[in-house]
Amino acid sequence: MAGKMKKGEASSSGGGSSNHRGESVVVDYGKNKSSCGYCKSGARTSLWAHSITINDYQDLLDRGWRRSGCFLYKPEMERTCCPAYTIRLRVDDFVPSKEQVRVSRRMQRFLEGTLECKKPGESIENPNASKDTCSHTHLEVSSSAAKESCSNNNEEKGGEENILHFLSDQVENSVRSCSESGEFPDIQFPKVSVKKVLQAKRKLLVEGSEDLLYSSNIAFQIAATIRKSLPGEKDAHQGRLLTNITDEKGPSPKLIAEKLESSLNQLAKTSGLLVRACNGHLNFYSATKQASSCQSAQTVSVAKGSAARSESKECSVKNISQYTPVKRRRLEIHLKRSSFDSEEYALYRRYQIAVHNDTPEHVTESSYRRFLVDTPLNYVPPKGDGTVPPCGFGSFHQQYVIDGKLIAVGVIDILPRCLSSKYLFWDPDFAFLSPGKYSALQEINWVKENQAHCTTLQYYYLGYYIHSCSKMRYKAAYCPSELLCPLRYQWVPFDVAKPLLDKKRYAVLSDVSIPQDKASLQPHVSEEDMEVQHDDIGKEDTNDFLMYDDGGAIDSEYESSDNEQNLVSADVEDGDVGNILIGLKGSRVRFKDIMFAFGASERSYLELQLHRYTRVVGKELGEQMVYSLE
Repeated sequence: MAGKMKKGEASSSGGGSSNHRGESVVVDYGKNKSSCGYCKSGARTSLWAHSITINDYQDLLDRGWRRSGCFLYKPEMERTCCPAYTIRLRVDDFVPSKEQVRVSRRMQRFLEGTLECKKPGESIENPNASKDTCSHTHLEVSSSAAKESCSNNNEEKGGEENILHFLSDQVENSVRSCSESGEFPDIQFPKVSVKKVLQAKRKLLVEGSEDLLYSSNIAFQIAATIRKSLPGEKDAHQGRLLTNITDEKGPSPKLIAEKLESSLNQLAKTSGLLVRACNGHLNFYSATKQASSCQSAQTVSVAKGSAARSESKECSVKNISQYTPVKRRRLEIHLKRSSFDSEEYALYRRYQIAVHNDTPEHVTESSYRRFLVDTPLNYVPPKGDGTVPPCGFGSFHQQYVIDGKLIAVGVIDILPRCLSSKYLFWDPDFAFLSPGKYSALQEINWVKENQAHCTTLQYYYLGYYIHSCSKMRYKAAYCPSELLCPLRYQWVPFDVAKPLLDKKRYAVLSDVSIPQDKASLQPHVSEEDMEVQHDDIGKEDTNDFLMYDDGGAIDSEYESSDNEQNLVSADVEDGDVGNILIGLKGSRVRFKDIMFAFGASERSYLELQLHRYTRVVGKELGEQMVYSLE
C-alpha cells in the first residue's frame, strides 16, 4: 500500500496547455471507515492529491468524487449507511421556487432597511423538525442583532410615516395654491397621498430611479375630478383658464404634474429631496446618492404657519434627511483565490462554535487551513479567448460584505463545466437572511453571467444529495436538478430517480428509462421537505464532511476498514493496468515498465490496488493521473 507522500516532492506542470491539462499527482489511501457526517458511520474510498488539474477534477466530480482540502473522497455507495449522490443543476433551465424568490426579496428589504426582523430568539426552523440535532441552535436569530434591528426598524417606520405625511401636506398646499391662483378650477379635489416606491418598481422609471423614494398619482385624480366637474364647454371662462393643464383629450395628468412640480421646486432646499414630474406621476428623489453626515444632521425649519406646526414640520424634514442614508445598506460580493485570511478564520471559528456547537480546541487554524484553504487544484489564469472566465479556474473564496462587515464566505471551485459549491460559513447574527439559500442563488447567477466569458460553463454542483436524510432534500428544490448514477455515471433527472430512492437508499438510477422530453419534468419537492431543511443547515455541512486533526482519513492513525492483503473479488476489475502512470523516486513511468522490479507477492498486491484504483477513478483518469508510490 502506498504511504503518504511528502509535500513538495512531486510537482505539477499546471494548467498551461490550451485544454487546461497538466499533471495530477495522487496518493491512494484505499478504503476509509471514517465517520459519516450524519450518523457517525460510513465507508469511503479516498485519495490524497498533491496536485490535480481542473479538467481531471471535473472528471472526478462526474464520477462521484468530492474534495475536502487536498483530500479526495468518494462514498462506497453499496456499503455506506447514507448513500450520497452527486447533484447538479443546469443553470439555463433553473426556475426559482417561491421560497427562493422570498429569500432574494428578504435580502433586498434588509438592504433597503425595511425588513421586519424576527423577535429576539425566535427560531426560523420548522417546528416539526427534530430537536435533538446539533443544527437546531444556529437557526435562532441572535438576540442582540434582533433587538438592534427591531429597534432600528421601529424608529425608521415611525420616521417614514412622518415623511409621507409631510410630503402629502406639501403637495396639498401646492394644489390649494394652484386653485387659489386660478390655474386649477375652484372645486373640491381628492386628498393627496404620497407613497413609498418599492424597489421592484424603480427599474421601470426614468434615469436616476435608483434614488427614487416616494411618488404620488394625485395628478391623475385631479384630471379625473376636473372632467367630472367641468364636462364639455359648460364653463367657457374656466375652460380658457385651464388651457395650461389641458391637451386635445382634456385635462392632462402630465401637465398637471408639471405644474405641481414647478410649485414645489423649493422642497429640495428644505428637505434634501428633488421633485420631478414623470408621465403624470409626481416623484420624489434623494438629492444625492449618498447624503453626507452633515446633511443628515441638518434641521431645516419650514417657513409660515404656527409655531407648533413649524416645529412639527421641522421634525419631519429632519427625519427625511436622517432616514434616507441610514436605512440603506450596501452589499458587496468579492471573489478571491483560496488563501488564508485572518478575518475569514475568525468568522469560521465563531460560526463552528455557535452553529455546530464545536469545542474551541477543535476549531483550530490548522484544521481550517486543511479543510477550506488548502487546495490541490492547479490554477488556470484568464486568457481572454472565451475559454476561461475572468477570474480563472481553480479554488476561490466568495466573500459577502455588508457595509464593510464580512458576514459570509462561500468556498467554491470554478471548473471548465461548472461552479462546484463546497462549503459556506456565516455570521450567526445574520441567520434570518438565509445566507445558505441566498449564496446558492448568487452562485447560480455567477455561472449564468460568466457563460459570456466561458461557453463551457453550464452547471452548478451542489455537492452530495442524501435522500434518506431530511436535511438534504432542499437541494432538489433547485430544479430541474439531476443525480449521478453511481454505477454507470449517467445523469438522471431527479424526478425520475426519486421513486427509486423512495423505495431503497441505494439504487442504480440509470436502470430507469428516461423520458425524451426532459424539459417537461418537474422535480417533486414538497413544501415540508423544503421547510424541514433550512438552507443554513444544509449548505454548510452537506457538501463536504469536516474532518478535524484528531480523526478522519487524513489522520496519521488512519486504519483501513479492510484487510488489504485480502481484498474482496468485487474490487478487482478485468483489464490491463499496465498503462497506469506511476510516480516513483521523482520519476514518471508506466506500471508495465517496472512491474517486474517487484517481488511476486508485492506485484500481486499492487496489481489489486491498481485495479481498484482504476475502477473508482476510471480507465482514462487512471492512465492520466500520477499514482504515487512515494
